[in-house]
Amino acid sequence: MFKKFSRFMGLDAKNILSIATGTLLLAFAMINIHGPSKITEGGILGLSLLIKNITGIDQSITAPILDGLCYLLGFAMLGKRFLKVSLISSVFYAGWLFVFEQIGPFIPSFYDMPYIAVLLGGLFIGIGASLVIMQGGASGGDDALALVVANKTGIGLSKVYFLSDFVVLCLSLSYIPFRRLIWSYLTTLVSSWIIGQFEIYVHLPQRKSQQQNA
Repeated sequence: MFKKFSRFMGLDAKNILSIATGTLLLAFAMINIHGPSKITEGGILGLSLLIKNITGIDQSITAPILDGLCYLLGFAMLGKRFLKVSLISSVFYAGWLFVFEQIGPFIPSFYDMPYIAVLLGGLFIGIGASLVIMQGGASGGDDALALVVANKTGIGLSKVYFLSDFVVLCLSLSYIPFRRLIWSYLTTLVSSWIIGQFEIYVHLPQRKSQQQNA
């Protein structure tokens, strides 16, 4: 059955393992590092954490819904493989979040050491997202939404990413003190820098080829 599923999705065991590992790192960082430290990410990850703090709804519910909306919006531009990998990663991510939410944080809180949370959280988020990007997809709907906005407005993709993160972080002031938000911005810079290294060499050429074939 796994072989049939792999052929249908166009992925092999190594692809699936990379996606599973990447989303595990993302979920671990959100539940064990960013959550207890009151440090958030931008994009869909940060938005799902914002919704959890406002409504109490678990990220395992809101994250895949938000991702799904973004994937539907960008489906025509991203192609089938991107959509397949992204949907698989959303399922894995929701599953890992559910597991870690049931277990609860099991490492010491870095609330009083935000600089450690910034580096560790940004590192886990960056590496986790990059493992998914290397398979031709995204760990969240951020890529889909950013690409749509960039194509419709002509604004550079990096600027769109920054703007979306900035908006989410500003909204996060509703539950995060301003001085803590500075740390959130710094961890976003760390994770974005790591992801950017893989986007330059792996992700962006795919986007260019898609635009040329459109």
